[in-house]
Amino acid sequence: MDRWLAGPQGHRLRRAADPLVVDLGYGAAPVTAVELFTRLRSVRDDVEVVGIEIDPARVAAAAPLARPGLGFRQGGFELPLDGRRPVVVRAFNVLRQYDEGEYAAYWDEVRGRLAPGGVFIDGTCDEIGRRATWATVDPEGPVSLSVSLRFGAFTLPSDVAERLPKALIHRNVPGERVHGYLRALDRAWLDAAALASFGNRQRWVAACAALKADGWPLLDGPSRWRLGEVTVAWDAVRPGPW
Repeated sequence: MDRWLAGPQGHRLRRAADPLVVDLGYGAAPVTAVELFTRLRSVRDDVEVVGIEIDPARVAAAAPLARPGLGFRQGGFELPLDGRRPVVVRAFNVLRQYDEGEYAAYWDEVRGRLAPGGVFIDGTCDEIGRRATWATVDPEGPVSLSVSLRFGAFTLPSDVAERLPKALIHRNVPGERVHGYLRALDRAWLDAAALASFGNRQRWVAACAALKADGWPLLDGPSRWRLGEVTVAWDAVRPGPW
């Protein structure tokens, strides 16, 4: 996901008046915040990353790693940033801990604090980061769903279903849009099996191209598909029946 933020989403940082980024709920160790800082500095050398955690012990443990442009604060979705508005807020494996009925209120709370053109990334991944999804939410509301899979770490693309964001994880049932999307992605992957001898990358690119040809509103193209990613417009997967 960092690669995605630094790549096709890098324009948000380059255009920001205040290139402030938040790693919300970074966990027991601040590794993700440090990595995010390092990667985004390649986009803009004055990027500032703030890691926010609700547990004061975790903030204290991270403090020795603070440096110019990287800091840590105690807090939650209220984003204790002294009135500054971040251009990116990333929360990975955070909202999955909440009930389905709660996520929308947290989305609204965070997006109301974003800078113009900013985004809130609500994502989930497995323990070693080989299967991941994230919803992108801007100040107006949800924009897209991204899926990122490591080649060789799945049998069918729908294996990622257990890592869907909280907004969708309980909606992967017949009649729901996200279920239809994952089934379509599975079909496209199976239909591209003849390309497996050329490698999973070629097979994935062909599957995504077929998905787009079938009318699914994909928001990216081959340059991202080659990395095992695909992003679809939120309306195609939003909760609710077809």
